[in-house]
Amino acid sequence: MNRAWKLLHHNHLRGQMILSTVSGILTTEPGMIAYFADAVPSCDIITTKSYQVVRTFGHREPVICSVKEGDFGNFVGLRNPGMDAVYPALEKIRSGGFRPILNISLSANEPQNFITLVKKFDAIADILELNFSCPHAQAGFGASIGSDAVIAADYVRQICEAVPERNALLIVKLTPNVTNIGEIARAVIAAGADGVAAINTVGPLKHVDPVSGCTIFSEAEGGKGGASGEWVKKRALECVKEIRLAIGDEPILLGMGGVSTAADARNMIDAGADSVGIGSVLSRLPMAAYEPYFAALKNDEDVSGYLIPGNPLAYRKHTVLSAKTVGGDMRELTLSGELECLPGQFAFLWIPQVGEKPFSVAGNRPLKFLIKKRGPFTEHCFGLKAGDVVYTRGLYGKPMHIVPSEKALLIAGGSGVAVLPLIAQELQKLHVPMTIRVGVVEGHDEEPLQADLEAYGETLYVADDGKPGRVLDTIREETVCGNTRVYIVGPGKMMELAAKKLVSLGVPESKLALSMEKLTLCGIGMCGECFCAGRLPCKEGTFYRYDELTEHGEFL
Repeated sequence: MNRAWKLLHHNHLRGQMILSTVSGILTTEPGMIAYFADAVPSCDIITTKSYQVVRTFGHREPVICSVKEGDFGNFVGLRNPGMDAVYPALEKIRSGGFRPILNISLSANEPQNFITLVKKFDAIADILELNFSCPHAQAGFGASIGSDAVIAADYVRQICEAVPERNALLIVKLTPNVTNIGEIARAVIAAGADGVAAINTVGPLKHVDPVSGCTIFSEAEGGKGGASGEWVKKRALECVKEIRLAIGDEPILLGMGGVSTAADARNMIDAGADSVGIGSVLSRLPMAAYEPYFAALKNDEDVSGYLIPGNPLAYRKHTVLSAKTVGGDMRELTLSGELECLPGQFAFLWIPQVGEKPFSVAGNRPLKFLIKKRGPFTEHCFGLKAGDVVYTRGLYGKPMHIVPSEKALLIAGGSGVAVLPLIAQELQKLHVPMTIRVGVVEGHDEEPLQADLEAYGETLYVADDGKPGRVLDTIREETVCGNTRVYIVGPGKMMELAAKKLVSLGVPESKLALSMEKLTLCGIGMCGECFCAGRLPCKEGTFYRYDELTEHGEFL
């Protein structure tokens, strides 16, 4: 008997509190899935993001927003690496004695691709969740299927006929943006599905930022995103009740939508759900609170003390005071206002209808950012001039604890130099003398942040001149003798080479701090994309000790 069926069947009658993550929230990357399985024993089911046959890049950022505390908008657009890219990692996780139920979400725009996905993942999944519900996907995906009972049932029928013997349960995730969700649920069950999941996000609708008055998501790509969080709670309960009434007690029903408290979770079970999905609210928790929060939900306890108050996605308006090109290929922006940023934290820059990206803060007073041209958003930033308006959100991450030492060595490569002024500022407060080394591709009369850094100690910019990482040649045993702590920021390969050289010179791994600035789409621990060596940098800070990284095989 499938272990998911054994756990879930008739649970709405038994009333056990079975908890799950939901597709697209937090447990999206294999590393985060493995972490959550170990760190959160009170979570019974882990759900992946929706995978497709081939890679999909999704929509342009911003893809997450919040115009009110507890309410969220999303515009991810089914971004995923494709089935062949992710399968080996999931297979490895599952073969290692995976404790929770594994629910793998699947997305396609035609029955044959769903069949391909089911055949690919069936051996390692307990549940295969068919995404018939995403409200902001491309035409033919998501809600394009699940909004019509005949189409949805035909997809399920073809899948069941093509793969009659399955290891995993087949669960269909439905959209709430219909008037007959019970009818659609009954149709897919009749066609062969083992159950349904509800709800996906409400909408799509436009999310307007109250500060700028602008639509947050890209108008060129539709401008409308799904709604999740507390404002969909009522609709979710309505749908779960309607579905259970329509399908009877036998099929499985995975309920979700707006759950944040123990009362919300109990209401979902009472409405007819066999499990309760916990989604957007996870972004309001520090990582240390994941397990206590899930345990409190199971025990019908107050969870308000675990939730981080406020709206971390709120935008602030700034005016460009000055903009200049430095180092040949970087743009230094000085903005009005301040951010009380510390090393290990970062912010997002947003330009309405252009995009947003995360950046290190190069200075707080005045507020300064260093931009390297990498794509359409940063290219637009190169055209900014005094008087233009931009917006920030954040701060994200957590300040690094800087330990006093006899001396310090700061090393940066490329745009990583943006992180050094804040480190130097904190070291100066501790009266730690420092040496600063910055690697650049080519030498220029005015190097990035040169005047800022020279105020803190001996500073040397070293051009690669055809040899990447040439700056490391300037570091010798006498540079790091004694009680020296080293701070390294830059491209991953450069940081790895620097760390290995410093260890060979006698610096303990525990005294090397590296800034792991992984890609994040949200900054609040919702997308799960930035998971690295056992934690989320957007929650816990971007700096890691080198021994932490090697322990997790991050560079191997």
